[in-house]
Amino acid sequence: MLVDVLVAEIGSTTTLVNAFQGIDSPDAEQDPRDPLRYPVHWGQGQAPTSVLEGDVRVGLRRAVADLCRNKGIASLEYRDMLATSSAAGGLKMTVHGLVYDMTARAAKEAALGAGAIIHMVSAGKLRDRDIEKIREIQPNLIMLAGGVDHGERDTALENAEALCRLGLPIPVIYAGNMDSQDEIRSILQDSPMPLYLTENVYPRIDDLNVEPARRLIQAAFEEHIVQAPGMEHIRDMVSGPIIPTPGAVMECAKLLYEDMGDLMVLDVGGATTDIHSVTAGSEEISRISVSPEPLAKRTVEGDLGVYVNMKNLVALIGAEKLSEELGFPPEEAMAAYRSIPKTEKEFQFVERLTREAVLRATERHAGHIRYIYGPGGRSILAEGKDLTQVKHIIGTGGALTRLPCRVEIMEAIAKHNQAGTWLFPPETASILVDNDYIMASLGVLARKYPKAALQLLKKSLGNF
Repeated sequence: MLVDVLVAEIGSTTTLVNAFQGIDSPDAEQDPRDPLRYPVHWGQGQAPTSVLEGDVRVGLRRAVADLCRNKGIASLEYRDMLATSSAAGGLKMTVHGLVYDMTARAAKEAALGAGAIIHMVSAGKLRDRDIEKIREIQPNLIMLAGGVDHGERDTALENAEALCRLGLPIPVIYAGNMDSQDEIRSILQDSPMPLYLTENVYPRIDDLNVEPARRLIQAAFEEHIVQAPGMEHIRDMVSGPIIPTPGAVMECAKLLYEDMGDLMVLDVGGATTDIHSVTAGSEEISRISVSPEPLAKRTVEGDLGVYVNMKNLVALIGAEKLSEELGFPPEEAMAAYRSIPKTEKEFQFVERLTREAVLRATERHAGHIRYIYGPGGRSILAEGKDLTQVKHIIGTGGALTRLPCRVEIMEAIAKHNQAGTWLFPPETASILVDNDYIMASLGVLARKYPKAALQLLKKSLGNF
């Protein structure tokens, strides 16, 4: 059997493959009158990721074999293969800027939006202990920023010299004061650290410029993604891009934004909860905002997972309160629960944890209104991301595509804003579900086949 495109999602624990048919050239218009060329999600297979076996290709082959069993075929061939990866811990990054609330935060926004997992953020000059911490982390990429264009230069230059002391072949992305690019290049040219130069993430006061850095982070990730055993051979198999899985979801969110307007995407997983929002917010809120926010923003909450971190969520709710709500002690469900709920009690338990993860993660992602009292009376300020113009809330990931109460869980967001001080989406926002669970695959597909990816995504959302 020959399919047009096979997309592999190589995760830390599970490898998923999605097969697509009817995918034409990147610029071709899909013809709905020709069902053979209309894009369809043809099939899906999965298997445990095989990092521990020394080669992620083993898990990939097993996932393809599972797809073949699901479709009742002996073998599968494909015209194109694309991939996303979060194997071996995903894209680990450290970020270093000048001032925490300015260049360091801008660099962090760029890294998160690209799909990175941030293990360290620092502001100011790197000290010896900071260098040792970077050595312990062993990041895949290091981002160096600092200074608005034509502004302060010394901190970034001294930090580049400090990074040379690592003596490790870790790629460095410089996204700071453009006046320092030549000196940064000179400092790192004799080190084992590959250097990538891009536009300043914070070129002027209150001006975020994160998209060029995001694109470069993903390009550097693709070039150097050989951390998981066997990943170097995946590059030989893949005919298109390899990008971090969370970055692929962000790509999909931005594609949808161009078609249907302001939105947010919720992805509750076993270990983390990610939120992606693409919205400029309201003019009214922007006039009282204390700092700029990117159009496309991602946050990842490493303590809000419904399996690996279920004890954290139980503690946040309160074991006694949770027992009253469920009608049974949570320990009953936790004893047998193994990542996918099977019994009625397990479903009740996981749905309550998912609701808590969604609400807590939205609180951390969204901005809020602050009241300041001074000699002139009360002033109103806005801090953080404004979600008040969001028209669509989209659920993806295992929990929000498979749980029976997934829609009610997402509807609870607007109702949670009873005090009215959170910059949450309104109750009029529509609730949509990625029913085919293919947003990450379509995010990487969109790099090469954007029109087909958009059609497939809208079909997964219920032909929006």
